[in-house]
Amino acid sequence: MTKQERIGTRKPTNLSLDSALVEEARELGINLSRVCEEGLRREIAAERGKRWKEENAAGIAASNAYVEKYGLPLEKYRMF
Repeated sequence: MTKQERIGTRKPTNLSLDSALVEEARELGINLSRVCEEGLRREIAAERGKRWKEENAAGIAASNAYVEKYGLPLEKYRMF
């Protein structure tokens, strides 16, 4: 995504943050918007991963049970 695309997709938002942290970040030249975006991206990715695992737990368990019982289907072709 280009810088122009990022700017075009941004939405002004009000947040409540610890004032001491905000002041320290400003003194250090830290871009609060970018830091918040990155943190939010990480949290979204982690939550999506967690939900995917929960939603697919039965299928994963079934696959693991199959491999445990019968082994890997193409195991004879493995080079390691």
